Amino acid sequence: MPSKKRRRKEERPKIHPKNKYSDNPPDFALLASLYPTFKPFVFYTREGRPRIDWTDFNATRELTRVLLLHDHNLHWWIPHGQLCPTVPNRSNYIHWIEDLLSSHIIPRDNANGGNVRGFDIGTGANCIYPLLGASLLGWSFVGSDMTDVAIEWAERNVKNNPNISELIEIRKVKCSQDTVSPEGLSGESSYSEEREGLPPSSLDISASEDKSYYGPAILVDVVRDGETFDFCMCNPPFFESFEEAGLNPKTSCGGTYEEMVCPGGEKAFITRIIEDSVVLKQSFRWYTSMVGRKVNLKFLVSKLREVGVTVVKTTEFVQGKTCRWGLAWSFVPPAKKIVTPHVTEKNILSFMLEGIQRQFGAIHVLQSVESFFLAGGASCKLNASSFVVDITASADHCNALLNNDVKYIEVASCSNVQEAPSNLCFRILVFQQIPGTLLVKGSLQHRDSALSGLFSSIIQQLEASLRQKFCKEKTGTNYI
Repeated sequence: MPSKKRRRKEERPKIHPKNKYSDNPPDFALLASLYPTFKPFVFYTREGRPRIDWTDFNATRELTRVLLLHDHNLHWWIPHGQLCPTVPNRSNYIHWIEDLLSSHIIPRDNANGGNVRGFDIGTGANCIYPLLGASLLGWSFVGSDMTDVAIEWAERNVKNNPNISELIEIRKVKCSQDTVSPEGLSGESSYSEEREGLPPSSLDISASEDKSYYGPAILVDVVRDGETFDFCMCNPPFFESFEEAGLNPKTSCGGTYEEMVCPGGEKAFITRIIEDSVVLKQSFRWYTSMVGRKVNLKFLVSKLREVGVTVVKTTEFVQGKTCRWGLAWSFVPPAKKIVTPHVTEKNILSFMLEGIQRQFGAIHVLQSVESFFLAGGASCKLNASSFVVDITASADHCNALLNNDVKYIEVASCSNVQEAPSNLCFRILVFQQIPGTLLVKGSLQHRDSALSGLFSSIIQQLEASLRQKFCKEKTGTNYI
């Protein structure tokens, strides 16, 4: 008989806890009763639940308008065809940057007089990030864009909110002769922000071809000499063609060619941001961007390793069926942090490896676990009969292991770990679950070690290494 035990589903990230809508999602019925212009767009299911038609641009635009007015006291509008943002999703990005700035991983300077200053790449006619950042947190912004329509309406949205207008500057980007823009396009399209995946056909394009960005300046030649910012942010053009952008019929959030498309898609666009950051270096404490595809996120993190950043952070944004990622990096040396005992709450951590390629078995994974730690200089003792590797790592070994993954470099700065007086001892076990699935479990042997706080980061680094080597890549909606 098949086992009745249900496999625990991996918990998906939730809406940011600081998001206004984390505990109170938009109440369509209430909004319809308060705002007569929104009422015609609300209908009710058989169960009596209020809904809107996500394929109707006018409905999504009116929802954004009333949410910004009702919850943020912001007066806002965009012309037909411009990209219409979803307020809860955009708020997630703002609050993640708030977390980055408050984490003190990267020390602050007083160049801006203690005020947080951000740069929004491609702010669009909607100007949503500066409006939210200024109204929620009092941040100041420079919002850049290249089209006359975007500049005109972004400035209107700023001026219509005099309580924050002094905090936001809209800056026109000069278009070069290489800028690509289609002829004869009306600037209207159907673009999804309410689905879990992007068009599967686009994955092979962005993953297999190495296309370089050419178009208007992004940061270099837009940021002025001597300017400094706490962060930049960007909702990049995800797509490589206008046809690809309109493949999903389930929603309509508008979007012009310039907002949605560039040669090489988001991979090329964010790569240019990385290249610009190499030039501007510490002009920004944090460089950040939204990312839409797992395959591109992996490529971009590798690119960041190549250019020698000091810190990389990633996160996942989830709002309804929309799934995006945040990527952040910095060239500023991270602040020194003392690793204290018992930083980790668990002395046993485990993860599943699913979709193991057929030619590999538990012994291959076990040997790779040994190789992973030997490469960092740690002492390993492998027991093939019991599928166990015992590891002893010094402070130097832990530092070497973590420096292989910039995502966790801030947890283990070189200087602080070397002060730890004892070794980190732990055991890795590999269990066969079902064909193609293995359980890898790590157990900390001495929890009172001064290096125990690094255990979780090392296990996560090991997991990433094993997944890359042994697990099959899924297409479509396979996200981190």
